[in-house]
Amino acid sequence: TMASNVTNKTDPRSLNSRVFIGNLNTLVVKKSDVEAIFSKYGKIVGCSVHKGFAFVQYVNERNARAAVAGEDGRMIAGQVL
Repeated sequence: TMASNVTNKTDPRSLNSRVFIGNLNTLVVKKSDVEAIFSKYGKIVGCSVHKGFAFVQYVNERNARAAVAGEDGRMIAGQVL
C-alpha cells in the first residue's frame, strides 16, 4: 500500500515526525523507492517527492529520528542525502 501524498500537516506532532530528504536524485528515485528505503524505520503515513528533495511523514518522532540517523550521508543514485 502506498502512503498518502500529504506531508504538509502543520500540527506539532506531525512536524516532529516528518523527515526532509535533501539532495535526492529525483530523476531516478521515485516515491516507491523513497518509501522502500525509509519504511524500515517505521510506518510511513505520508511521502511526497519534489524536484531534488522529498518528505517522509512517520507515525511518530522516534521513527523520524531513527531515519535521519540511519540515512544521513547515505549515497542513493549517485547523490549523498
